[in-house]
Amino acid sequence: MRISAGEWRSRLLRFPDVPGLRPTPDRVRQTVFNWLGQDMHGLDCLDLFAGTGAMGFEALSRGAKSLVMVEKSGAAYRALCDNQQRLQATRAKIYHQDVQDFLSKNRQRFDLIFVDPPYNQGWLSKLLPAMMEHMAENGVMYVEAEYALADSEQWQVFKQGKAGNVYYHLLKSRNDQESHLSGNL
Repeated sequence: MRISAGEWRSRLLRFPDVPGLRPTPDRVRQTVFNWLGQDMHGLDCLDLFAGTGAMGFEALSRGAKSLVMVEKSGAAYRALCDNQQRLQATRAKIYHQDVQDFLSKNRQRFDLIFVDPPYNQGWLSKLLPAMMEHMAENGVMYVEAEYALADSEQWQVFKQGKAGNVYYHLLKSRNDQESHLSGNL
């Protein structure tokens, strides 16, 4: 998997063959970063269920101020650490931890959150209600799922697409008027 833009453009990410690991396709990543805007400078990012780290490393490559990655799989965690070292991604922190455990202990707020949980395990119904307390004002959340998301009491789906069996979305809090990430949103 290749980083498509920024400081590490064309650099390869290596990752193991882990059951359930679904790398975000290049086309989807390009679309999402076109939606978000190419410049991520000043943003604090969180990548839950980081997997290959493609979304998070892409944000760092495009200038994000910081990145926190959370991954439970030991093999995927080790690959994330190897890629961090290879890229010299000093603005990244990687946690080998369960997502719910991490969220219950971490109080940091993030401008951009990537959520790509394992499919068919009910993660989104557990996580989305709790994510508001981790979202910075006017922040945006990227969510991949096996189904299309609809607006909820808390979240507005303001961009969405589908590639194969993957539905991808950008969400923002219903309380926020507009995002500071990009004029394109």
